[in-house]
Amino acid sequence: MTLEIRGIKKKFDNTYAVNDISLTVGKGEMFGMLGANGAGKTTTFRMILGLLDPTEGDVTWEGKRITYKRTHLVGYLPEERGLFPKLTVKEQLLYLMSLKGMKKKEIIKELRLWLERFQVQEYENRKIEELSKGNQQKIQFISAVLHKPELLILDEPFSGLDPVNSEMLKEAVLDLHGEGTTIVFSSHQMSNVEELCEDLIMLKRGKPVLQGRLKDIKRSFGLKSISIHADYDLGFLKSLPGILSVKKTTDGAKVKVANEEVEKDVFRVIFEKGFVRKFEIEEPSLHDIFISKVGGDKDE
Repeated sequence: MTLEIRGIKKKFDNTYAVNDISLTVGKGEMFGMLGANGAGKTTTFRMILGLLDPTEGDVTWEGKRITYKRTHLVGYLPEERGLFPKLTVKEQLLYLMSLKGMKKKEIIKELRLWLERFQVQEYENRKIEELSKGNQQKIQFISAVLHKPELLILDEPFSGLDPVNSEMLKEAVLDLHGEGTTIVFSSHQMSNVEELCEDLIMLKRGKPVLQGRLKDIKRSFGLKSISIHADYDLGFLKSLPGILSVKKTTDGAKVKVANEEVEKDVFRVIFEKGFVRKFEIEEPSLHDIFISKVGGDKDE
């Protein structure tokens, strides 16, 4: 079971919101889709789900398009939450899961398991509008996974959650992944993508600017940081060729360098100058890569 996206484009008036995206997500994989606001992530998700037709290209799950008859195979957590405020949690889930073909007894059983997991059992008969934003988000997540979909699309699932609830949701996502669910998600929180995804695509104004395995992307990116703890001022490093920045820390500095050759130069210079407590080369963070590739984009 594979998600295949082949050369999809989506044009609104004279502007391409999505411009030539191709990717493959295999069964049980967790795939990250990154980009600034307006980069085309949500439009791409809507084309995957069959809510929008591509202007060009096609999207298939198990070799077929996702149509209304196949929506029971898919779960979707939209960025814009869409619960009915006047319904109770139970009424909400009974209605939504009936659309997925589930029976009432099964829905209630699974719902109570999820409510217990998310520590919100007491809200089963409370109206959605009476819940906090974080608890509404838990219910929205439950509505996306209660029917045990094969493919799960999560659009900014951790947005607005406090650290405790974010960790709770993350553990649920990892468990679903461990059970074989194929997951595609977007997030502005780069640490979550680094922790959860092996493969990703980065979009800028609808076009891919970076794609592949995270570890390969980091290895090939070039830009690295060196954490240095020394007993003397490291400001002089700014004058060396290939030094991109030197930021003071409480016990030294963090130095960004252009490539491995510059790392060697820094190592030689500081050890010639005096005693060094720490010299640690750090891989570029996904945040650094994102800023380098997407930085400067304005929200659309």
